[in-house]
Amino acid sequence: MTVTLRTMTEDDLSAVLKIERDTFPADAWSEGMLRDELAGQPGTRHYVVAEAGDGIIGYAGLFAAGDQADVQTIAVTADRRRTGVGGALLTELLAEAGRRGVRSVFLEVRADNPAAQAMYERFGFVRLGLRRRYYQDGTDAITMRKDLIHE
Repeated sequence: MTVTLRTMTEDDLSAVLKIERDTFPADAWSEGMLRDELAGQPGTRHYVVAEAGDGIIGYAGLFAAGDQADVQTIAVTADRRRTGVGGALLTELLAEAGRRGVRSVFLEVRADNPAAQAMYERFGFVRLGLRRRYYQDGTDAITMRKDLIHE
C-alpha cells in the first residue's frame, strides 16, 4: 500500500469528518471546528491527510507557538490502523515541529486507548500526568511530552 501525505484543504473536510466521527463518536470535532483549525492563526497550525488508492485514510494536526507544540489530533480509518499510517502522520507532525524550532511537543491521549499510548511511547513521548474526566464521555486523558533535540 502506497500512502502519500499532503497538506489538508477544505476540500478534504467531508472525508476527514467521516473518519473523525467514526474514530471519536463521543467527542468528534464539528465541521466548524475543523474549518477554524484550517483557517487558524497564520503559521500556528499544520494539518495533513494520508491518502491511499482509495482516498483519505487518515489525518493529523499540530498547533505550534513559540518553542512548544501540541498534537491536536491523529486519526486513521479502522481498516488501516496498525499499518504504519498513524506513525507516518506523527512523524510528519514531529518533523514540522522541528522545522518550526519547537523544543517540546505535548498531547493528550485517551486512557482507554492503549494502542495509541504505545505508539506515542515508541516515538519517545513520556507520560506527564492524568486529566480526570477530560473527554466528553468522562474518560480520562493521559498527558504526554516529547522533547525535541535541535542540532
